[in-house]
Amino acid sequence: MPDNANPVFGAFAFFYNTITLKILDLIMKTTPFTEKHIALGAKMHEFAGYNMPIEYPTGIINEHFTVCDGVGVFDVSHMGEFWVEGPNALAFIQQVTSNNAAVLTEGKVQYTCFPNETGGIVDDLLVYCFNPEKYLLVVNAANIEKDWNWCVSHNEAGAELKNASDNIGQLAVQGPKATETLQKLTSVNLSDIPYYNFCVGEFAGVPDVIISNTGYTGAGGFELYFDPKDAMKIWDAVFEAGAEFDIKPVGLGARDTLRLEMGFCLYGNDIDDTTSPIEAGLGWITKFVDGKNFTNRAMLEQQKKDGVSRKLVGFEMIDRGIPRHGYNLTDAEGQVIGHVTSGTMSPVRKIGIGMGYVKIEFAKPETEIYLDNRGRKLKAKVVKPPFRK
Repeated sequence: MPDNANPVFGAFAFFYNTITLKILDLIMKTTPFTEKHIALGAKMHEFAGYNMPIEYPTGIINEHFTVCDGVGVFDVSHMGEFWVEGPNALAFIQQVTSNNAAVLTEGKVQYTCFPNETGGIVDDLLVYCFNPEKYLLVVNAANIEKDWNWCVSHNEAGAELKNASDNIGQLAVQGPKATETLQKLTSVNLSDIPYYNFCVGEFAGVPDVIISNTGYTGAGGFELYFDPKDAMKIWDAVFEAGAEFDIKPVGLGARDTLRLEMGFCLYGNDIDDTTSPIEAGLGWITKFVDGKNFTNRAMLEQQKKDGVSRKLVGFEMIDRGIPRHGYNLTDAEGQVIGHVTSGTMSPVRKIGIGMGYVKIEFAKPETEIYLDNRGRKLKAKVVKPPFRK
């Protein structure tokens, strides 16, 4: 009789697995909404050290269309936040980020990245400008410790840095009905906040909430930052306000399909320590302005001048198939020309879509390429994202 058929072994295995799961639950970090997700029946999984909802009982596809057509709510409290303050705040940001933060004025948000010293990217992030001596950096959850250590070790300007990641809750309320939903809860005129702008005001009776016209879905909406002690008050108010629009909670699964349909980069997949912003199509956030001597500027400037040998592109399947991270991309003869960094079946388009690095000669839109799907050569073509128009 095999060991796994032994009732004693089976009981031990069950006990071991139960204990292991309980230990993991204890080790994983939580957000102010973790218990709510579990109560709602969410499928939970570790992400960046946090116990996060991947999907709810309605499923990823339903959640995806909820955001495209109505309004959905994401718990993104696992994201990291660093305050940068003092008279040297801007000098620090100009030194460690690729974009030109000098153009920011109060209430503006900027997408940027931390270049590393070897041509890659430490992380991509948002910079919020409160005033010339006060900024908020919002970084990816998986990179909080890495980014914090990078900022501290590269603070030659002497800015005042504070890691507030454990002291800020965050919800992303996304979709075409987001503005109508949230407007019920604040006297701030949300229609007056342009894309990539923010304001600080009272929201759902809670003072000093950061209300930001930003998001990672391409469906419109706002991101809210607040004190974790007010988290459930804000959650309940948002869901009550959005009830008429059939508002739903949305997990990280649909967050990924939504961002991929827009061609938004995901750190760790499409960009990382080995990919340059020029290769990744992020030249638009890499500004070589006078007086901005950011990390590895000379190498990136030379790369922009000379060109790159590979480029991150979007592609869609012609043959039936789903691209997956790590699959090879080939030419018609089967020669490897690159690899997939992100891929999925597009809920809106109902075809396989992906992003990946290819040799520069294959990067032009409409170029035919092939996906090596475990030995099956499937035809695709390069396209310029977004995939969802």
